[in-house]
Amino acid sequence: MPNPKRRHSQQRSAKRRTHYKAQETTLSTDATTGLMHVRHRAHVSEGKLFYKGKLVAEKAPLKA
Repeated sequence: MPNPKRRHSQQRSAKRRTHYKAQETTLSTDATTGLMHVRHRAHVSEGKLFYKGKLVAEKAPLKA
């Protein structure tokens, strides 16, 4: 397997890495609950699971 014969400079490595940037997560407001949440993810509000403004699951009461 080929190996580099010489060391790459720091400038060369930095030029390659300039394109990797951290991105902010996109937030949106849920129509039913009014809470901010990460887009395309289900979120919990008052023990209920919502996705795209619809109730997906409720927390079942504990049985003793």
